Amino acid sequence: MTDRLPHTLRSDALDNRERILDAARALFATEGLNVPMREIARHAGVGPATLYRRFPTKQMLATEAFADEMRACHVLVEEGLAEPDPWRGFCLVIEKTCELHARSRGFTEAFMSTFPEAMDFAEERAYALRSMAELAHRAKDDGHLRPDFVLDDLILMLMANRGIHTTSKTARVAASRRFAALVIQAFRASPQHSPLPPVARLAPAASGKVM
Repeated sequence: MTDRLPHTLRSDALDNRERILDAARALFATEGLNVPMREIARHAGVGPATLYRRFPTKQMLATEAFADEMRACHVLVEEGLAEPDPWRGFCLVIEKTCELHARSRGFTEAFMSTFPEAMDFAEERAYALRSMAELAHRAKDDGHLRPDFVLDDLILMLMANRGIHTTSKTARVAASRRFAALVIQAFRASPQHSPLPPVARLAPAASGKVM
């Protein structure tokens, strides 16, 4: 019995940690980073003391909860840089970035420096922005990206994408895909109207026609 006790405690601690992270991901995704730590503890089925013992600050909890998203962000910019067609690589990153951020409100807030002292996020964010600057430079040289595009336009895009509010994650992702397509058309050097992704119903249909 005595020999098995440490293993049992380690197993319980690991279970608690995973429950806390699962709860944090779920609540951050739907409510953003303003959700109280006590609410995360309640959602995870643990006491506040257990939560703070594992994650003393919300910064630490957010960094760990969004580790997978940060890795995905790194991978998608690598895919963009590896694309032989600079414009296609730029568009690929825009599309996948919008979708990645649409799946979690909290991730966008963390990425946009809500916790600037979270060094893991700062490094990955800096890498992503450097990569986008390189992609933009290539796309401009290739003649497809409008010459007055600046990196701040990308930040503006992320802020606007974060503002999409729907009743479900599926609708939010669908709306984000259409938004990304509209943004890409706006960023293009010469107008070229490609078919847009399907409309995501964000509000009850109006009774009259839109002119």
